[in-house]
Amino acid sequence: MMYIVMDLLRLAATVALAFAAGKLISRLKLPAILGWLITGMIIGPHALNLLSSSVLDSGWFTISESLLECIFGLMIGTEMIWSQMKKAGPQILVTTITESLGTFLVVSAVFGVIFAFTGIPVYLALIFGGIALATAPAPSLSVVNDLKTDGPVTKTLIPMAALDDLVGALVFFLVIAFVSAHISAAGIPVPVILLLVFLPVLIGAVTGFIAGKLLRHTHKTASALAVMLAMLLATAAIGFFLNSVLPAPVLNFMLLGMSYSTVFANMVTKEQLDGMMKVMNPVIGFAMIIVILNLAAPLDYHLIFSAGIYTAVYIIARAIGKYSGAYFGASVTHAPQTVKKYLGFTLLPHSGVSLVFTSIAVSILEGPAPDCVPVIQGTIAAAAVINEIIAVFMAKKGFEWAGELYQANGGTHSHETEGTSGTKQRRNLSGRAGRIQHQRV
Repeated sequence: MMYIVMDLLRLAATVALAFAAGKLISRLKLPAILGWLITGMIIGPHALNLLSSSVLDSGWFTISESLLECIFGLMIGTEMIWSQMKKAGPQILVTTITESLGTFLVVSAVFGVIFAFTGIPVYLALIFGGIALATAPAPSLSVVNDLKTDGPVTKTLIPMAALDDLVGALVFFLVIAFVSAHISAAGIPVPVILLLVFLPVLIGAVTGFIAGKLLRHTHKTASALAVMLAMLLATAAIGFFLNSVLPAPVLNFMLLGMSYSTVFANMVTKEQLDGMMKVMNPVIGFAMIIVILNLAAPLDYHLIFSAGIYTAVYIIARAIGKYSGAYFGASVTHAPQTVKKYLGFTLLPHSGVSLVFTSIAVSILEGPAPDCVPVIQGTIAAAAVINEIIAVFMAKKGFEWAGELYQANGGTHSHETEGTSGTKQRRNLSGRAGRIQHQRV
């Protein structure tokens, strides 16, 4: 019991430090998440060890962090209102597919050529491509929340966060099934792959529908909030149970929360939804800090200094694939110019999902192809550290170049935005040039 109390105190101190670092970074006009990421690495097991492996690997922390991921999913799902999304038509779906598959093709092709000349099995290039197409939505969405972004890029990114997880997981597990069948006799059946990818969506859709039905008969905000939270806990409980019986705990709790909240958000009135989310927003802000700390703490900053040529190639090839794929999809669907030019920058964050996919790939390779394990582990781990800091900064710049910073809730900020003609126009949204006052998570 004493150990748990000490771990809780360590976690509380870590959250306080991350919050303070976020505030400090905010004063430099950068997103608070950069402060959270840097704090996570500094206090993690590879540096000061304040947030030690004993905390990160403990059962209570794993359960708590998964539940907070589910809560974080509310931020995305409650924005996916069908009446608003259908106005975009096929744009979001097409762009999601092109940026995901574009990344897979670029990274796989680049490493396929490299491995063909270096004697490394070419199938490893497909695994690199499968890992690369995944996007971690938490960092970019924290920028959305932190810097109050709104506009075409923001409205495209939010629903894409859920769809991108689906496409990324589907492609990755299909690649793993192909490689597994190629290098061993025990391949992964395709029905099992499809089940693992879509199970969180199905569970969330069912519990979200039940919650929506109950909320239609609930008229007070406090009662509605109680119903919503009770069904959210039920959704997470189903996820915990299924993870306990699966060979590996692979269910995506953020996707559970997304699908759950998407369904009930489309079944209640705007006023009822706004009332619940007004209370939940501070909780979501806290959840974001924990999720980002859990993402950053395992990252070894020493890898920055030992990163090799594969890491640089991986980061560059992935960025080219994400940007060109998003640009192509936005072009063929006639999306606004800002979406074509800047959406790709908001899709670069990666590390949390990449590390999960890497661990799955390693478990497949370590028996039949142990020589491939150091190649994939070293490259992706180093890329996770380097890419995440660069990606958050580029996501912020993408929103800035699109002119979407501080636009939510009637944002009152003076800043420069680049129009589609390429010229810069000065906008004074508050009437007080040069004075910037905003509240950050």
